[in-house]
Amino acid sequence: MRGAARLFAWAAAPVLALGLITGPAMAQMLEFSDLDGWQDDNHRAALSTFIDTCSLLDDPDWTPICRLAPDAMASDAAARSFFEMLFRPVVIGEGPALFTGYYEPELAGSPVRSPRYPYPIYARPPELQDGQQWLDRSAIEASGALRGRGLEIAWLEDPVEVFFLQVQGSGRIRLPNGKVVRVGYAGRNGHPYRSVGKELIRRGILGEHDASAQGIKAWVRANPALGRELLQHNPSFVFFRRLPDLPPEKGPIGAMGRSITTMRSVAVDPTYMPLGAPVWVEKNGRNPLRRLMIAQDTGGAIKGAQRADIFFGTGVQAGEDAGQLKDNGRMVVLLPIERAFAQLEAE
Repeated sequence: MRGAARLFAWAAAPVLALGLITGPAMAQMLEFSDLDGWQDDNHRAALSTFIDTCSLLDDPDWTPICRLAPDAMASDAAARSFFEMLFRPVVIGEGPALFTGYYEPELAGSPVRSPRYPYPIYARPPELQDGQQWLDRSAIEASGALRGRGLEIAWLEDPVEVFFLQVQGSGRIRLPNGKVVRVGYAGRNGHPYRSVGKELIRRGILGEHDASAQGIKAWVRANPALGRELLQHNPSFVFFRRLPDLPPEKGPIGAMGRSITTMRSVAVDPTYMPLGAPVWVEKNGRNPLRRLMIAQDTGGAIKGAQRADIFFGTGVQAGEDAGQLKDNGRMVVLLPIERAFAQLEAE
């Protein structure tokens, strides 16, 4: 019944791949009638995105749900009933949520170095192991540790775009012959992500509302020497891999190893949100958004139970829209009924 929600604590669990929540956080169970705008969304579109990664959820609580999901694609009403019958909405952690956006850049580049394209993006060096802390950004750039080893995937025009390609984690590089090379995340150097936007605000250089991706790019380009030092404030360095078999109509590969979907996939902190789970987004601010998305990605800056990055798609306009997003609101995960009530009973 509406108003029958209560608080409960999540027990720690060791297996993220099965969709379990490991982060200790308070949670509140809601009714679907508590979700602002729920009735108005395109639930069939959300279900299609959910199905893309559902087969990866092999936990017993998810298996029967994933088996039934394709049948619910018959209509939007069937898709909405599917979610309402098999899930319960749960708010994890304390609000307000913070929503930002990310996208897949499309950049001009070259397979070889030239005066126009002098800045490389790199493949992962073979000596770098998963979880290892390697050289930080400043040391990589100063030492030339990656240079001349055949690790260069492509060369770009602008070091600022190289930096932001690493922040996004994937992209399309359009070569002079018109061919497009898709690149995706292949690992990082093990150092934590630090926000250059926050650092600009801390130094009093930009105000909070000016520290968008566009504002940061403009300042760094106008102040090349200080800009280089500023970008090195973020010690994290991302490596890439070619994605030769990814069709052009598909989105980039997310953390679950499948393509993500424009305005239906969201990056979360998997400590609190099970990857593959439906997530109801209530974003406030300019252009409010009420939409069911699927947690199919992660990010170095996405930390906390009420923190999410919305995927805006590919290209310049997607980048403009994503770069301006920094809004509060509420994020609600949909959990299988058995799992939600099992956690409730464990309280």
